[in-house]
Amino acid sequence: MNNKKNTKKVNKNSKVVKMKTNLESKSFIRAKKFRTLILITVIIFILLLIRIGFLQFAQGNYLKELAYKQQSINQIISPKRGNIYDSTGKALAISAQVDTITINPTKIVKNNDADTQALKEKVAKGLSDIFSIDYEEMLSKVTSNSSVETIAKKVEKDKVDELKQWMENNKITVGINIDEDTKRYYPYSTVASNLIGFSGNDNQGLSGIESKWDSVLTGTPGKIVSSKGSDQKEIPNAEQTYISAENGGDLTLTLDLNIQTIVEKYLKQAVEDNSCSRGGNAIVMNPKTGDILAMASYPDYDLNSPYTPNSTLATTYNSMSTELKNESLHKMWANKSVAQTYEPGSTFKIITSAVALEENITTTDKSGDFYCKGYEEFEDVSNSSIKIKCWRSQPHGVQTLRNALCNSCNPAFMQLGKRIGAPTLYKYYKAFGLFDSTNSGLYGEQNSIFQSLDKVGPVELATMSFGQRLNVTPLQMATAISCVANDGILMQPRIVKQITNPDTGSITEIPTTQVRQVISKHTAEEVKSMMESVVTIGTGKHAAVSGYSIGGKTGTSEPTEANAEEGYVASYVAISPVEDTQITLLLTLYDPQGKNGHQGGQVAGPVVSQMLSEILPYLGIPSDETNSNNSNSSNLITVPDIRNKTVAEAEKALKNAGFTTKTYVNGDANTILVKDQTPKPGISLARNSIVILYGEGSDISTSVTVPDLKGMNASQAASTLKSKNLNISIEGSGIVITQDYSRGEQVEEGTAIRVTLKQTLTDAH
Repeated sequence: MNNKKNTKKVNKNSKVVKMKTNLESKSFIRAKKFRTLILITVIIFILLLIRIGFLQFAQGNYLKELAYKQQSINQIISPKRGNIYDSTGKALAISAQVDTITINPTKIVKNNDADTQALKEKVAKGLSDIFSIDYEEMLSKVTSNSSVETIAKKVEKDKVDELKQWMENNKITVGINIDEDTKRYYPYSTVASNLIGFSGNDNQGLSGIESKWDSVLTGTPGKIVSSKGSDQKEIPNAEQTYISAENGGDLTLTLDLNIQTIVEKYLKQAVEDNSCSRGGNAIVMNPKTGDILAMASYPDYDLNSPYTPNSTLATTYNSMSTELKNESLHKMWANKSVAQTYEPGSTFKIITSAVALEENITTTDKSGDFYCKGYEEFEDVSNSSIKIKCWRSQPHGVQTLRNALCNSCNPAFMQLGKRIGAPTLYKYYKAFGLFDSTNSGLYGEQNSIFQSLDKVGPVELATMSFGQRLNVTPLQMATAISCVANDGILMQPRIVKQITNPDTGSITEIPTTQVRQVISKHTAEEVKSMMESVVTIGTGKHAAVSGYSIGGKTGTSEPTEANAEEGYVASYVAISPVEDTQITLLLTLYDPQGKNGHQGGQVAGPVVSQMLSEILPYLGIPSDETNSNNSNSSNLITVPDIRNKTVAEAEKALKNAGFTTKTYVNGDANTILVKDQTPKPGISLARNSIVILYGEGSDISTSVTVPDLKGMNASQAASTLKSKNLNISIEGSGIVITQDYSRGEQVEEGTAIRVTLKQTLTDAH
């Protein structure tokens, strides 16, 4: 029995041991799970620390900026774009105060959704009516979730006043913002348009000076910073930060508006009278400083509406593809003086002459130095014989260098080019700045196109010597000629004279830049003397101005066979006075097809004379004659100022002085005062010229059409003008070659039409 009992106990004990083992296993599993949980927690915690560290250090600045943007409202304050002035202080481009209209859609709300929707629809309808914007487009802006939507930029005062009245009538005080802005205006519309350029709606310069000097003109925007809550609404009475805008700098150009206007008037007339299919351009420079006094391209365009085609482009614009329209507009905006190259033709003979004289290859008046038989003969690369002809069918025969320049003889200059050699010519071309951009500060400036020196053969050397088969910009050519005019010293062209900070008044001067001495003063004087001979006895006679010493050179370049459609280029370069040169003028006319032909002397020379005859007196350069009219000074009478006299008194005074009169008066001539007169006081006219009087209350609108006087003698021109109640002012003798008002132009009765008469051309011998 004891054994059995013991057995049972053992069995019981064994069961207890078994249970104890099972409990230990479960505890072990729980402990293992707990350790795993702790490990996972630690890993997550570490990952969180890594993420927090990444956010804090790697993305801290970004998140900070993002939070700032979410919590702040930035209202941009546009800076005023700097003005552009001419050298006399006249404003060419100004920024006027206008406004930008924006809305805060989230502020356009009422107490319930229905009223809010009705209000938004009312606002959308009102804004679309005032600013002529599609209603659906406006409604989408008013109902958007954006904090700010722009409605209209550059809004004029009348529209702003209309909006303010509408807001007052509809009792809307929040949600619609009127912010100060500026708008660009060009007071003279088309004047110097291709030079000045224009800016876009965002006040960024897009072409011309506006683009080239944009970084100076633009300024730095300011802003007003305020806070907004989580509901994206501005927090009332929150602190605001005001950062003022820095206005753009004002530019003062070297351009003189008076000279620019003179040049543009005659350039337009020349292009139209000579049917120049590709327009024209003119440059006036001061050779002593490099200052650009005028730079004109025609056709031009209106700077206040630059995307509107000018009259020339408008004839074909609507039929163009979108791509061609864009291309045509860019051509319309281009400044021909720097943006396109041309073959200078015989004006380039001045450079060849200067090189030859500087290198002592010849002298100005060496007898029998050159012989023109009407052509020069060369062998090309295929050993074929090529004849390059002179411009004139009858040979010039034996000539000096002066004769050759006066006669513009191509064979003589081909002979001279051969003597000089291509390497020496290229050395001087580089010295004259013809291989480099002029760094003028003008927009879109291109560089010249020359053959590489190793490819210049006998034919290339020959054509190069008289200015063909090479391309330069008009400004490069004018700059090189100015170097000759300035005693051989090359000056860098300058268009911006100074920059003024409108906020502080401080002025930064843009200095003139002397590049290098290219030829000696003695050589320069010899070349200028020959240029004067071109005008007095040579092919450049038409550019003469009575009372002034003018040096000049004609240019006529023909197109290559591959570009025959481009036509001839007629040009003329002039300097004055020859002894102490103050002016360099280059006129270039592209593809002239008028009755005057395409020769530079015939087509461009008379226009240069017209320009200089007004520019030189304006600059105060004294004439060596007291009177440039061909009439005897005793026959000239100065028109008196008879304004504010009675009409009867004025008529009597004018008749006693030797004038005839025509009056426009409503009422008694004994009591009504003269309100205006044509011509204006101070002009000198021949005896029996007519003066038109306008009494107070009369309509000053009488005008007549200017007739074509070209080809007439002085008597015929005077008689033709007198029949139309117009006066005449005569320069020179011979036949009329130019007139300062073009055929068909409308002018007031009594206007004095100035005509230039010249004798026919003869060769220099």
